[in-house]
Amino acid sequence: MYESSTLKAGVRIGTLAEAAACPVVVLAAPVSKLAEVVSAIGPHLRPGALVLDVGSVKMVAARIMADGLPDHVEIVATHPLFGPQSARAGLKGLKIAVCPIRGRGGRRAAAFLRKQLGLDVILTDPEAHDRAAASVQGLTHLIAKVFVEMEPLPTGMTTKSFDLLMQAVGMVRHDAPEVFDAIERANPYAADVRRRFFAHASRLEAELSAQGADATG
Repeated sequence: MYESSTLKAGVRIGTLAEAAACPVVVLAAPVSKLAEVVSAIGPHLRPGALVLDVGSVKMVAARIMADGLPDHVEIVATHPLFGPQSARAGLKGLKIAVCPIRGRGGRRAAAFLRKQLGLDVILTDPEAHDRAAASVQGLTHLIAKVFVEMEPLPTGMTTKSFDLLMQAVGMVRHDAPEVFDAIERANPYAADVRRRFFAHASRLEAELSAQGADATG
């Protein structure tokens, strides 16, 4: 069944060596496994091939690819800023970060993604990406994790703002644990964002508790 449906989709199952010998190679592996994958495909990559990753963290991925891939390939670090839930209605207008690392492949990849897939391409560098993602993804996944831990939550008598929050939770609740781990641990800027978030939350909790004590005392 799997092989039949795969063939209907225009995809052929092959060996790692066959996949690595393609002109464009996309690495869709957790950041914890990326170095292992890079080492495995290196001997099979053709001169001039374009290698891209699609992970949530770019500084680590860019360093692994630049250090581990042969000099004769071009490297682009990318991050689709959406997942299966967001892309159900199609890709047009969704955002993707593109970080050129080696060669001219970054510009070519950006043009393809923009013109052929209709994506909103953000050309950036790994450090700028990770700084922004530490808040954009780090906070989203952190809050979603807390909401899931607090379930069951109301589903009938809700406000529009609460429904929107739960919609955001629903977009990431089924992500693989490796995604959360990469966003919160592998991003070098995520820890500082978490500290700031919890510091503000703690200060607010202290203020509310003090006001409550004053009101009852």
